[in-house]
Amino acid sequence: MKKAIKQESFNFEDFEKEAVKRLMDGEELTGKDGVITPLVKKILERALEAELAQHLDGADASSGFNRRNGRVRKQMKSGHGPFELETPRDRAGTFEPEIVKKRQTIIGTSLENKIISLYGLGMSYNDIRNHIEEMYGIELSQGMLNQITDSIIPEIHEWQNRPLNSLYPFVWMDAIHYKVREEGQVVSKAVYTVLGINLDGRKELLGIYISESEGARFWLQVLSDLTNRGVKDILIASIDNLTGFSEAIKTIFPKTEVQLCVVHQIRNSLRYIPYKDSKIFLTDLKKVYQASSKKAAEHNLNELEEKWGKKYPVVFKSWRTHWEDLTQYFKYPMEIRRIIYTTNTVEGFHRQLRKVTKTKGAFASENALLKLIYLASMRAMEKWSLPAWGWKTTLQKLLILFEDRIDPKLITDTV
Repeated sequence: MKKAIKQESFNFEDFEKEAVKRLMDGEELTGKDGVITPLVKKILERALEAELAQHLDGADASSGFNRRNGRVRKQMKSGHGPFELETPRDRAGTFEPEIVKKRQTIIGTSLENKIISLYGLGMSYNDIRNHIEEMYGIELSQGMLNQITDSIIPEIHEWQNRPLNSLYPFVWMDAIHYKVREEGQVVSKAVYTVLGINLDGRKELLGIYISESEGARFWLQVLSDLTNRGVKDILIASIDNLTGFSEAIKTIFPKTEVQLCVVHQIRNSLRYIPYKDSKIFLTDLKKVYQASSKKAAEHNLNELEEKWGKKYPVVFKSWRTHWEDLTQYFKYPMEIRRIIYTTNTVEGFHRQLRKVTKTKGAFASENALLKLIYLASMRAMEKWSLPAWGWKTTLQKLLILFEDRIDPKLITDTV
């Protein structure tokens, strides 16, 4: 049985000797019954006593009424291990401790940060609870874990409403879908993602939004939010061919050139092509989207339709309908073409999110989804410190192509 440190007479030298002895006996420094836990307890209790003394010397002292009124005990959890804390109280009930607040049961931010970090890695509450109990000997309820992760919601709202730059040369917009429990049912939610490159050539996540399903009407709200946060112009936006999406962009940013994702269009085409024809068709289709110019692409599309049009008319109807928005990239030099012809940039970001969320069958709530998406996004953005490859060359060409829309004053000396 471990020897307890006497509560009524605490001397640091005595504690030091006792701690060394216990460590030499093979006991743990931290965790449940850890050697350091009594020290944390004593320091906090002494600090609370000092805080109460200061309170009693304040405004209530003149009345002569208020004075100490015993202690209240509560179970505390910390990164060093759990312990029972005795908090002093006053007779008037006006003492509001700041060091350990009345309803606070977790000490220090390190444990909370650890829990939030584990949640951000995609761990379930059950896994987090088991991990914390194994590491620190602390039992946490699901309600407490939820309360801890909910503490980042104000941070999320602040991030969602932060000011943005006035101009973004390139922006990609796409949505990723998740299952969420809502009022006893599992429903599909769309997480709208707006990813851009700023004038410094650095990737920037402009916003994440959650709605019932993907649609042009909600994208209109997203774009309106961007303007409210300071975005005045987007040079080129790369999107999928969602019905009404281009029109929504033109409504808010009338000068923006919209490039439909060619890769999405290819995938949609292959949905109608049987496997036996898909490889040959794809080889022929490359002559269209990899052409040197729009004129050459149109010529190759005509030849492709002559060969396959009667067999797969739906495919060519789609290409013809979206042709202008699919071929915007041909007017630009190769450095810009490779950036805008596809939404692969935002899809790559979505793949990073899926690595974290892949174990989730359905999220318990929309808030649970938002918290994890935000934490995973922040982790992904830590790697976005360098400008895009060859950005200086790209920027010089943008300055020529959009000289009336790019204010040189907005370009930093670091570019």
